Amino acid sequence: MARPPRGTGETARTRVVRNPWRPAAGVARDAELMTALDIPTVDLADLRSNDRSRIEVACKAIREAFGTYGLAYVKGHGVDSDGVMRLYDEFRAFAKRPEAEKQRLARPDLWFQRGWTPPNTEVAVASGGQPDFKECYFMAPYDNDPVLEAQYPELFPPNVWPENSDAFRAEYTKMGRALHEAGASLLRGAALALGLAESTFTDICEGGAHVTRILHYLALAPEQVDTGIVWGEEHTDFNLLTLLPGGRFVDPSGKPAPKPDDKSGLFLRTRGTPENPAGVQVRGRPPEGCIVAQIGQQLEILTGGEFVATPHVITAPGVAGWTRDSSAHFMHANANSVLYPLAPFQSDSARKSYGPPVLAGTYAIKTLADIGLAPKSVIDKLGYRHYDRLEAQRRVQS
Repeated sequence: MARPPRGTGETARTRVVRNPWRPAAGVARDAELMTALDIPTVDLADLRSNDRSRIEVACKAIREAFGTYGLAYVKGHGVDSDGVMRLYDEFRAFAKRPEAEKQRLARPDLWFQRGWTPPNTEVAVASGGQPDFKECYFMAPYDNDPVLEAQYPELFPPNVWPENSDAFRAEYTKMGRALHEAGASLLRGAALALGLAESTFTDICEGGAHVTRILHYLALAPEQVDTGIVWGEEHTDFNLLTLLPGGRFVDPSGKPAPKPDDKSGLFLRTRGTPENPAGVQVRGRPPEGCIVAQIGQQLEILTGGEFVATPHVITAPGVAGWTRDSSAHFMHANANSVLYPLAPFQSDSARKSYGPPVLAGTYAIKTLADIGLAPKSVIDKLGYRHYDRLEAQRRVQS
């Protein structure tokens, strides 16, 4: 199926698929219930201390946060919130550049893992075909492992930067590295919380295809409001752990402002329970000074479902002209690590749910094809590709 035309600028248009996000039966969206949920806050200062009692407090919070809700609020993270806002200002300035200039930084040959991703490019696996109404920019905050770069060139390409973007590059790299270091501390705590060696998850994570993304969600024109367009369809991330430093709304005049209505912004779905199998929708706004950490599919697989990947959706407002800025850092398992429940979690149910084992790099390639960033033809690379050799030899023989 042909992809719809790509829009540009604040009022880009998107194809409307009649698959609007609505809470499933039993999913709460009212403010009273959302604020009643006691999502634990993990203090990284506790995890980094040498005080066993403080470490256990943090581990208890992690067990509850990731095991019950699939997400945690995190303080003591070291992310400069003012720097994040400066980065958003830089990216908004970039977003206003001419389309031809931005297109030079769009890299479909790299499966959009670096540089600019145009609007209407990415499609969530569970979206029913509706592309996300956003533009974004990918970069890696650390240098690539040269061996992995040779093995997986599209997952480990060099960064792509706009011209005259020193401030953008500096703020972006600083934020990405701060988020990554916070995530590494959290992964060490997650291992301890599950009774594993402290370095279990960070060892698996070492050298992964870690990427940071900044996003600009586009304004709806008056005729697009309440037509089923979402900024980002509900999905789960395919990586190990995602860190979210917080977003902001921008009003039609271009000034940061509180949310325009109760329906717009980031919502995360908690883990289902027997009493509430659909889970609860939680607005993605942590306590002051905290960031959000959410589980990705890779960590769910490794823990055999002890921790479950966090579904989340970014809903568009019911008013025209508003935009949203946000960012995320995605921590990945090393591309050559095996995704399969670790030994302590290999129950019969887990083996059935998460088998057979697969390399994290193979898993990433398949997922990027599923969501439209990589061409479907890359699936053919996941097996032997030289079956025609014998046929060619036989033709020579004859």
